[in-house]
Amino acid sequence: MEPKTQKHLPSKQNIFFLFLIQFLVGFCMFSYVRLSDDASFFLCPTSESTVPDEAKAKLVILLWKFPFGAEFPLDQCQESYGISGCYLTANRTWYDRADAVIFHHRDICRDQKQLPQIARPPNQHWIWFNLESPSHSPNLHLMDNLMNFTMSYRLDSDIFTPYGRIEILKEPQNFSIPVKSKLVSWVVSNWNPWSKRVKYYQELKKHIQVDVFGRGHEPLDRDKKFSTISQYKFYLAFENSQHQDYITEKFWSNALQSTTVPVVLGTTRENYERFLPAEAFIHVDDFPNAQELAAYLKLLNSDDEKYQKYFDWRRRLQIAKNGDWNSHFCKACQYLRQKPTYRIIPSVAKWFK
Repeated sequence: MEPKTQKHLPSKQNIFFLFLIQFLVGFCMFSYVRLSDDASFFLCPTSESTVPDEAKAKLVILLWKFPFGAEFPLDQCQESYGISGCYLTANRTWYDRADAVIFHHRDICRDQKQLPQIARPPNQHWIWFNLESPSHSPNLHLMDNLMNFTMSYRLDSDIFTPYGRIEILKEPQNFSIPVKSKLVSWVVSNWNPWSKRVKYYQELKKHIQVDVFGRGHEPLDRDKKFSTISQYKFYLAFENSQHQDYITEKFWSNALQSTTVPVVLGTTRENYERFLPAEAFIHVDDFPNAQELAAYLKLLNSDDEKYQKYFDWRRRLQIAKNGDWNSHFCKACQYLRQKPTYRIIPSVAKWFK
Protein backbone atom coordinates (compact mmCIF):
# COMPACT_ATOMS: atom_id res chain seq x y z
CA MET A 1 0.00 0.00 0.00
CA GLU A 2 1.42 3.34 -1.04
CA PRO A 3 2.07 5.91 1.70
CA LYS A 4 -0.31 8.86 2.04
CA THR A 5 0.87 12.03 0.37
CA GLN A 6 1.76 14.72 2.98
CA LYS A 7 0.55 18.24 2.40
CA HIS A 8 3.31 20.82 1.89
CA LEU A 9 3.46 23.05 4.98
CA PRO A 10 5.04 26.52 4.80
CA SER A 11 8.31 26.88 6.60
CA LYS A 12 8.81 29.30 9.46
CA GLN A 13 11.04 31.36 7.17
CA ASN A 14 8.32 31.69 4.54
CA ILE A 15 5.78 32.68 7.17
CA PHE A 16 8.14 35.39 8.45
CA PHE A 17 8.67 36.87 4.96
CA LEU A 18 4.93 36.78 4.26
CA PHE A 19 4.27 38.60 7.51
CA LEU A 20 6.98 41.18 6.70
CA ILE A 21 5.48 41.92 3.27
CA GLN A 22 2.03 42.32 4.74
CA PHE A 23 3.41 44.65 7.40
CA LEU A 24 5.19 46.88 4.87
CA VAL A 25 2.12 47.11 2.64
CA GLY A 26 -0.04 47.89 5.64
CA PHE A 27 2.41 50.54 6.84
CA CYS A 28 2.39 52.27 3.47
CA MET A 29 -1.39 52.20 3.30
CA PHE A 30 -1.63 53.56 6.85
CA SER A 31 0.82 56.33 6.06
CA TYR A 32 -1.07 57.26 2.92
CA VAL A 33 -4.37 57.56 4.74
CA ARG A 34 -3.11 59.21 7.94
CA LEU A 35 -0.37 61.48 6.68
CA SER A 36 -1.75 63.11 3.59
CA ASP A 37 -5.28 64.25 2.93
CA ASP A 38 -4.40 65.53 -0.52
CA ALA A 39 -1.43 63.45 -1.66
CA SER A 40 -1.61 61.02 -4.54
CA PHE A 41 1.26 58.78 -3.45
CA PHE A 42 2.16 56.29 -0.76
CA LEU A 43 4.47 57.41 1.99
CA CYS A 44 7.04 54.65 1.98
CA PRO A 45 10.66 55.43 2.88
CA THR A 46 12.71 56.51 -0.11
CA SER A 47 15.38 53.92 -0.86
CA GLU A 48 18.97 54.79 -1.79
CA SER A 49 18.35 53.50 -5.29
CA THR A 50 15.64 56.10 -5.87
CA VAL A 51 17.55 59.08 -4.46
CA PRO A 52 18.43 61.47 -7.31
CA ASP A 53 22.06 62.50 -7.63
CA GLU A 54 21.24 66.12 -6.79
CA ALA A 55 19.90 65.03 -3.40
CA LYS A 56 22.79 62.83 -2.26
CA ALA A 57 24.98 64.15 0.55
CA LYS A 58 22.70 67.15 1.00
CA LEU A 59 20.29 68.39 3.63
CA VAL A 60 16.77 67.42 2.62
CA ILE A 61 14.11 70.09 3.24
CA LEU A 62 10.49 69.05 2.81
CA LEU A 63 7.87 71.70 2.10
CA TRP A 64 4.78 70.18 3.70
CA LYS A 65 2.32 72.21 1.62
CA PHE A 66 2.77 74.81 -1.09
CA PRO A 67 1.70 78.20 0.32
CA PHE A 68 -1.99 78.72 -0.42
CA GLY A 69 -1.90 75.69 -2.72
CA ALA A 70 0.00 77.45 -5.53
CA GLU A 71 2.67 75.06 -6.81
CA PHE A 72 5.96 76.21 -8.32
CA PRO A 73 9.36 74.66 -9.11
CA LEU A 74 11.49 73.98 -6.05
CA ASP A 75 15.20 73.40 -5.50
CA GLN A 76 16.34 76.60 -7.23
CA CYS A 77 18.74 77.68 -4.49
CA GLN A 78 22.03 77.12 -6.27
CA GLU A 79 20.85 78.42 -9.62
CA SER A 80 19.00 81.52 -8.40
CA TYR A 81 20.66 82.48 -5.11
CA GLY A 82 24.05 80.77 -5.02
CA ILE A 83 23.03 78.72 -1.97
CA SER A 84 24.07 75.08 -2.12
CA GLY A 85 23.98 72.01 0.06
CA CYS A 86 20.23 71.41 0.24
CA TYR A 87 17.61 69.46 -1.65
CA LEU A 88 14.12 71.02 -1.51
CA THR A 89 11.06 68.92 -2.28
CA ALA A 90 7.31 68.85 -1.70
CA ASN A 91 7.15 65.07 -2.13
CA ARG A 92 6.02 63.62 1.19
CA THR A 93 7.64 60.27 0.49
CA TRP A 94 10.79 62.07 1.66
CA TYR A 95 9.36 62.66 5.13
CA ASP A 96 11.44 59.95 6.84
CA ARG A 97 14.62 61.23 5.18
CA ALA A 98 13.98 64.95 5.61
CA ASP A 99 16.33 66.90 7.85
CA ALA A 100 13.70 69.64 8.13
CA VAL A 101 10.05 70.21 7.30
CA ILE A 102 8.65 73.69 6.56
CA PHE A 103 5.05 74.35 7.59
CA HIS A 104 3.27 77.42 6.18
CA HIS A 105 0.97 78.49 9.00
CA ARG A 106 -2.08 79.48 7.00
CA ASP A 107 -2.14 76.05 5.35
CA ILE A 108 -1.92 73.96 8.53
CA CYS A 109 -3.62 76.14 11.16
CA ARG A 110 -7.11 74.67 10.91
CA ASP A 111 -6.27 71.75 13.19
CA GLN A 112 -3.37 69.46 14.06
CA LYS A 113 -4.59 66.87 11.56
CA GLN A 114 -2.95 69.08 8.94
CA LEU A 115 0.42 68.13 10.47
CA PRO A 116 2.16 64.74 10.13
CA GLN A 117 0.25 62.04 11.96
CA ILE A 118 3.14 59.63 12.41
CA ALA A 119 6.18 59.90 14.63
CA ARG A 120 8.77 62.51 13.77
CA PRO A 121 12.17 61.07 12.79
CA PRO A 122 14.88 61.75 15.41
CA ASN A 123 16.41 65.26 15.22
CA GLN A 124 14.19 66.36 12.34
CA HIS A 125 13.67 70.15 12.45
CA TRP A 126 10.18 71.58 12.12
CA ILE A 127 10.14 75.15 10.81
CA TRP A 128 7.14 77.42 11.39
CA PHE A 129 6.77 79.76 8.40
CA ASN A 130 4.42 82.74 8.40
CA LEU A 131 4.25 86.10 6.62
CA GLU A 132 0.89 87.17 8.08
CA SER A 133 0.55 89.40 11.13
CA PRO A 134 -0.61 88.03 14.52
CA SER A 135 -4.03 89.56 13.83
CA HIS A 136 -4.42 87.23 10.84
CA SER A 137 -2.71 84.11 12.21
CA PRO A 138 -5.36 81.94 13.88
CA ASN A 139 -4.79 78.98 16.20
CA LEU A 140 -1.19 79.72 17.08
CA HIS A 141 -1.61 77.58 20.19
CA LEU A 142 -1.72 74.48 17.99
CA MET A 143 2.01 74.97 17.38
CA ASP A 144 2.89 74.65 21.09
CA ASN A 145 5.86 72.35 21.76
CA LEU A 146 6.04 71.26 18.13
CA MET A 147 8.18 73.76 16.25
CA ASN A 148 11.96 74.08 16.40
CA PHE A 149 12.56 77.30 14.45
CA THR A 150 10.61 80.37 13.32
CA MET A 151 10.71 81.83 9.81
CA SER A 152 8.91 85.13 9.29
CA TYR A 153 9.14 88.87 8.59
CA ARG A 154 10.05 89.46 12.23
CA LEU A 155 13.65 90.58 12.61
CA ASP A 156 14.07 88.33 15.64
CA SER A 157 12.99 85.21 13.74
CA ASP A 158 15.46 82.36 13.51
CA ILE A 159 15.17 82.70 9.73
CA PHE A 160 14.44 86.30 8.72
CA THR A 161 12.26 86.49 5.59
CA PRO A 162 11.12 90.11 5.11
CA TYR A 163 8.81 91.40 2.40
CA GLY A 164 11.64 93.58 1.14
CA ARG A 165 14.96 95.15 1.99
CA ILE A 166 17.45 97.72 0.75
CA GLU A 167 21.12 97.33 -0.04
CA ILE A 168 24.04 99.70 -0.45
CA LEU A 169 25.09 100.54 -3.99
CA LYS A 170 28.70 99.88 -4.90
CA GLU A 171 28.99 103.54 -5.86
CA PRO A 172 26.57 106.51 -5.77
CA GLN A 173 24.41 107.03 -8.82
CA ASN A 174 22.04 109.63 -10.16
CA PHE A 175 18.35 109.00 -9.71
CA SER A 176 15.62 110.56 -11.82
CA ILE A 177 12.09 110.86 -10.47
CA PRO A 178 9.48 109.76 -13.01
CA VAL A 179 7.04 112.41 -14.18
CA LYS A 180 4.17 112.76 -11.72
CA SER A 181 0.81 114.17 -12.81
CA LYS A 182 -1.39 113.07 -9.89
CA LEU A 183 -1.31 113.40 -6.11
CA VAL A 184 -2.36 110.49 -3.82
CA SER A 185 -3.33 106.89 -4.58
CA TRP A 186 -4.23 103.80 -2.60
CA VAL A 187 -4.75 100.19 -3.70
CA VAL A 188 -6.81 98.17 -1.22
CA SER A 189 -8.61 94.84 -1.52
CA ASN A 190 -9.59 94.03 2.07
CA TRP A 191 -12.00 96.83 2.95
CA ASN A 192 -12.94 96.82 6.63
CA PRO A 193 -14.82 100.02 7.59
CA TRP A 194 -13.89 99.53 11.25
CA SER A 195 -10.17 99.17 10.64
CA LYS A 196 -7.73 101.87 11.63
CA ARG A 197 -6.55 102.41 8.07
CA VAL A 198 -10.05 102.88 6.61
CA LYS A 199 -11.05 105.25 9.40
CA TYR A 200 -7.90 107.31 8.77
CA TYR A 201 -8.58 107.39 5.04
CA GLN A 202 -12.15 108.60 5.66
CA GLU A 203 -10.70 111.59 7.52
CA LEU A 204 -7.88 112.21 5.06
CA LYS A 205 -10.15 112.35 1.99
CA LYS A 206 -12.02 115.28 3.54
CA HIS A 207 -8.92 117.42 3.03
CA ILE A 208 -7.17 116.00 -0.06
CA GLN A 209 -8.09 114.00 -3.16
CA VAL A 210 -7.23 110.29 -2.83
CA ASP A 211 -7.75 107.94 -5.79
CA VAL A 212 -8.65 104.48 -4.49
CA PHE A 213 -8.23 101.30 -6.55
CA GLY A 214 -9.26 97.72 -5.82
CA ARG A 215 -12.29 95.68 -4.91
CA GLY A 216 -15.32 97.95 -4.58
CA HIS A 217 -13.39 100.93 -6.01
CA GLU A 218 -11.72 101.84 -9.28
CA PRO A 219 -10.66 98.59 -11.00
CA LEU A 220 -6.95 98.13 -11.66
CA ASP A 221 -5.40 95.39 -13.79
CA ARG A 222 -2.50 93.61 -12.11
CA ASP A 223 -0.17 94.29 -15.03
CA LYS A 224 -0.95 98.02 -14.86
CA LYS A 225 -0.53 98.47 -11.11
CA PHE A 226 3.02 99.83 -11.07
CA SER A 227 2.60 102.07 -14.08
CA THR A 228 -0.57 103.51 -12.57
CA ILE A 229 0.84 104.12 -9.08
CA SER A 230 4.01 105.68 -10.50
CA GLN A 231 1.93 108.57 -11.85
CA TYR A 232 1.20 109.67 -8.26
CA LYS A 233 3.46 111.64 -5.94
CA PHE A 234 2.27 109.80 -2.83
CA TYR A 235 0.98 106.33 -2.04
CA LEU A 236 -0.92 105.26 1.09
CA ALA A 237 1.02 102.23 2.32
CA PHE A 238 -1.53 101.45 5.03
CA GLU A 239 -1.12 98.04 6.71
CA ASN A 240 -4.17 95.96 7.66
CA SER A 241 -2.86 95.65 11.23
CA GLN A 242 -0.14 97.18 13.33
CA HIS A 243 2.56 94.86 14.65
CA GLN A 244 6.30 94.80 15.21
CA ASP A 245 8.27 94.63 11.93
CA TYR A 246 5.09 94.08 9.91
CA ILE A 247 5.96 96.08 6.78
CA THR A 248 4.53 94.39 3.73
CA GLU A 249 4.42 94.59 -0.05
CA LYS A 250 2.17 97.64 0.31
CA PHE A 251 5.33 99.53 1.23
CA TRP A 252 8.16 97.63 -0.47
CA SER A 253 6.42 96.81 -3.72
CA ASN A 254 3.43 99.09 -4.32
CA ALA A 255 5.12 102.27 -3.10
CA LEU A 256 8.90 101.98 -3.43
CA GLN A 257 9.02 99.93 -6.63
CA SER A 258 6.57 102.39 -8.17
CA THR A 259 8.96 105.25 -7.25
CA THR A 260 6.41 107.16 -5.24
CA VAL A 261 6.69 108.49 -1.68
CA PRO A 262 5.05 106.12 0.84
CA VAL A 263 2.70 107.54 3.43
CA VAL A 264 2.73 104.80 6.03
CA LEU A 265 0.29 103.64 8.67
CA GLY A 266 1.46 100.59 10.53
CA THR A 267 4.11 99.99 13.13
CA THR A 268 5.99 102.90 14.71
CA ARG A 269 8.31 105.27 12.84
CA GLU A 270 11.18 103.97 14.95
CA ASN A 271 10.40 100.46 13.78
CA TYR A 272 10.32 101.51 10.11
CA GLU A 273 13.70 103.17 10.53
CA ARG A 274 15.25 99.82 11.46
CA PHE A 275 14.85 98.87 7.81
CA LEU A 276 15.30 102.06 5.77
CA PRO A 277 16.26 105.75 6.07
CA ALA A 278 13.99 108.17 7.93
CA GLU A 279 13.70 110.39 4.86
CA ALA A 280 12.36 107.58 2.66
CA PHE A 281 8.75 107.82 3.88
CA ILE A 282 6.13 109.94 5.62
CA HIS A 283 4.50 108.50 8.76
CA VAL A 284 0.95 109.44 9.76
CA ASP A 285 2.15 109.62 13.38
CA ASP A 286 4.28 112.64 12.44
CA PHE A 287 1.09 114.71 12.36
CA PRO A 288 -1.55 115.38 15.01
CA ASN A 289 -4.39 114.55 12.62
CA ALA A 290 -5.26 113.76 9.01
CA GLN A 291 -5.91 117.40 8.20
CA GLU A 292 -2.33 118.34 9.08
CA LEU A 293 -0.99 115.47 6.99
CA ALA A 294 -3.06 116.61 4.01
CA ALA A 295 -1.70 120.13 4.38
CA TYR A 296 1.89 118.80 4.36
CA LEU A 297 1.29 116.70 1.23
CA LYS A 298 -0.10 119.78 -0.52
CA LEU A 299 2.98 121.73 0.55
CA LEU A 300 5.30 119.11 -0.96
CA ASN A 301 3.22 119.09 -4.11
CA SER A 302 3.94 122.79 -4.60
CA ASP A 303 7.63 122.60 -3.66
CA ASP A 304 9.69 120.39 -5.98
CA GLU A 305 12.89 120.82 -3.98
CA LYS A 306 11.34 119.57 -0.75
CA TYR A 307 9.59 116.72 -2.55
CA GLN A 308 12.80 115.55 -4.22
CA LYS A 309 14.50 115.15 -0.83
CA TYR A 310 12.39 112.04 -0.28
CA PHE A 311 14.36 110.40 -3.11
CA ASP A 312 17.89 111.43 -2.11
CA TRP A 313 18.48 108.07 -0.38
CA ARG A 314 18.14 106.31 -3.73
CA ARG A 315 21.47 107.72 -4.84
CA ARG A 316 23.33 105.49 -2.39
CA LEU A 317 20.82 102.70 -1.71
CA GLN A 318 18.61 100.49 -3.82
CA ILE A 319 15.72 98.13 -3.26
CA ALA A 320 16.95 94.56 -3.37
CA LYS A 321 15.27 92.17 -5.77
CA ASN A 322 11.95 91.28 -4.22
CA GLY A 323 12.18 87.72 -2.94
CA ASP A 324 9.80 85.00 -4.08
CA TRP A 325 8.73 81.91 -2.11
CA ASN A 326 11.86 80.05 -3.20
CA SER A 327 14.11 82.74 -1.80
CA HIS A 328 12.54 82.21 1.63
CA PHE A 329 13.03 78.46 1.49
CA CYS A 330 16.63 78.89 0.37
CA LYS A 331 17.24 81.06 3.42
CA ALA A 332 16.08 78.09 5.48
CA CYS A 333 18.70 75.98 3.71
CA GLN A 334 21.38 78.57 4.47
CA TYR A 335 20.36 78.62 8.14
CA LEU A 336 20.25 74.84 8.55
CA ARG A 337 23.70 74.45 7.04
CA GLN A 338 25.03 76.36 10.04
CA LYS A 339 23.90 73.39 12.18
CA PRO A 340 21.77 75.30 14.68
CA THR A 341 21.19 73.80 18.12
CA TYR A 342 18.12 71.60 18.28
CA ARG A 343 15.41 73.06 20.51
CA ILE A 344 11.66 73.07 21.05
CA ILE A 345 9.65 76.31 21.09
CA PRO A 346 7.17 76.05 23.97
CA SER A 347 4.81 78.69 22.54
CA VAL A 348 5.01 80.29 19.11
CA ALA A 349 2.03 82.45 20.11
CA LYS A 350 3.78 83.91 23.12
CA TRP A 351 6.77 84.93 21.00
CA PHE A 352 4.83 86.11 17.95
CA LYS A 353 2.28 88.25 19.76
